[in-house]
Amino acid sequence: MVSPTTSEVPPTMGVKIFSAGVAACLADIITFPLDTAKVRLQIQGEGQKSSPIRYKGVLGTITTLAKTEGLPKLYSGLPAGIQRQISFASLRIGLYDTVQEYFSSGRETPPTLGNRISAGLMTGGVAVFIGQPTEVVKVRLQAQSHLHGIKPRYTGTYNAYRIIATTESFSTLWKGTTPNLIRNIIINCTELVTYDLMKGALVNNQILADDVPCHLLSALVAGFCTTLLASPADVVKTRFINSLPGQYPSVPSCAMAMFTNEGPTAFFKGFVPSFLRLASWNVIMFVCFEQLKKELMRSRQTVDCTT
Repeated sequence: MVSPTTSEVPPTMGVKIFSAGVAACLADIITFPLDTAKVRLQIQGEGQKSSPIRYKGVLGTITTLAKTEGLPKLYSGLPAGIQRQISFASLRIGLYDTVQEYFSSGRETPPTLGNRISAGLMTGGVAVFIGQPTEVVKVRLQAQSHLHGIKPRYTGTYNAYRIIATTESFSTLWKGTTPNLIRNIIINCTELVTYDLMKGALVNNQILADDVPCHLLSALVAGFCTTLLASPADVVKTRFINSLPGQYPSVPSCAMAMFTNEGPTAFFKGFVPSFLRLASWNVIMFVCFEQLKKELMRSRQTVDCTT
């Protein structure tokens, strides 16, 4: 993202995909408790089947979960989360520059805003369809509780895949694809385009060099803008994916039930942990992504020189 200087060799598509996957997995491992807190806050108040425990705030939710269900619960669904980043983030982030270059082919001018948005739409849309089953399993494992006589639906990641496919239907693994597609198109476009534009503005105006401080600031701005725009779709996605069969006939009915029963603020439940998680995830991912790309290309150049 942002053209390299003439002294640098542009990273290959394979390097970008690999770097994005590794960076996204690292970011997920570090920020996963915030994601679990976000899910619990988002499903809170959805009906009688929800846990009677009330969660308040980010730290309050994390503390309550750790005290009542144990520290490992904060990482429930992590294997599915890692699978999601390998199949999803590596494609949507790793292919972004390549697709953007495709839309800009034949032009000597820098990519337009339309090119950037088109690239975000395409890579985000393709990645959602590939990674949706991992999203369904991750959310359900994060949402389930063993307290107050509630028997967990799943004992682990692969058990969840099997039970969902056999007791509900194989297509249920793609449940919530529509809101997740909307959410991730918003996230992908806002996150990558904002990061790209912010980084470009800082570098081109010589405010900051193309290094860690620039990447960190750009990632923070992208995280806030993304959380603000994607929160309603994120909450609806979480509620619909976690719902029991027949609870909501469709995605619009889920959104309408939320609006009727809980008001418009329901669409921003878990906003603070969403921002903290997405902002910290962006910072870790983008900084690691940029540094990993550079190191891999340097290593490749060194190998080429020695041979």
